Amino acid sequence: MKFAHFNFNVLDLEKSLDFYDKALGLKPVREKNASDGSFKLVYLGDGKTNFQLELTWLRDRTEKYNLGECEFHLALVADNYEEVYKKHKEMGIVIFENESIGIYFIVDPDGYWIEILPEKR
Repeated sequence: MKFAHFNFNVLDLEKSLDFYDKALGLKPVREKNASDGSFKLVYLGDGKTNFQLELTWLRDRTEKYNLGECEFHLALVADNYEEVYKKHKEMGIVIFENESIGIYFIVDPDGYWIEILPEKR
């Protein structure tokens, strides 16, 4: 067994693609489109690992997704942590910081939390 991908359902696919590109440098690596146009899956990659984030867009979905208490998150390691942190602060997307352990979280357009970790020192 090995990891393949993780999924986030998104309301506005173009807004999400723009966010993941600008905030995290994640780029589309493949996609699937329903023959009837009812859904689109876009898989994002970091260009360094095989792990992918699947963004699922449903044509008929108009309401924000209920993420509950958001007791889950995706985590990424930044090899240029201080630079990325500054960028995320300027973008206004940092929602929680834990300075004592040296991590922080950002939020995407749909409310998903993403943890940013420094490279192990």
